[in-house]
Amino acid sequence: MVSLKVLSLLTLLGITTAQNATLRYMPFGDSITEITCWRSLLWEKLQTTEWASVNFVGSGKNENNCKDTKYDRDNEGHSGFLAIDIANKNQLDGWLKTNPADVITMHLGTNDFVQQNKPVADVITAFTKLVGTMRTHNPKMKIVVAQIIPMGIGSYNTKIQQLNAQIPTWAAGLNKTESPIWVVDQYTGFSGSSDLRDGVHPNASGDQKMMNVWYPGLLMALAAAKADQGTTTAVKFIA
Repeated sequence: MVSLKVLSLLTLLGITTAQNATLRYMPFGDSITEITCWRSLLWEKLQTTEWASVNFVGSGKNENNCKDTKYDRDNEGHSGFLAIDIANKNQLDGWLKTNPADVITMHLGTNDFVQQNKPVADVITAFTKLVGTMRTHNPKMKIVVAQIIPMGIGSYNTKIQQLNAQIPTWAAGLNKTESPIWVVDQYTGFSGSSDLRDGVHPNASGDQKMMNVWYPGLLMALAAAKADQGTTTAVKFIA
């Protein structure tokens, strides 16, 4: 027989452990996530808040000449990767098995248009599969999806604008109370001429703009993930 005193203590310990668990955040995308500096700016800004202990996760760990030796470099950005390929090859499944996450941000679709001129509908289909993979690994995954930045080369912005226009309705259709999707607009206010260093990747001003847009969406996702940790887990006792 388990006394009420012991039961209460075990329950309290369970709650305390859950509330103190470190939140895991995966920045997920292509080279615009991997070889840029908005992640270092985002990490630095979080250090001044209650979210300073958030653990960035992912297989990527390279430093990108961001002049910041302190920031948590872990991310799941993959240069040159298409959203369609990541979905069709089930690559996110392996990445999340290795690096589980509570919160994920996603900026994808650029390479689908630049490299292979894929239809917007195919990219949206890939996004749907990727969200399903996220939720398979964590049914309470908090997801922040970007309307992606413009390009400064070629005529790719037509399809980028079409994709961005569809993302809010797509996200609303997949939104769940336990696994919400927030949409952030990385396109509006971002200059394809002055905020890119090479026509594709953000320069210093572009990194700052991306961080500024990610930040409020990430805070909402982190707050929701923290609220989940306050849920008491049932404990079974055998008499």
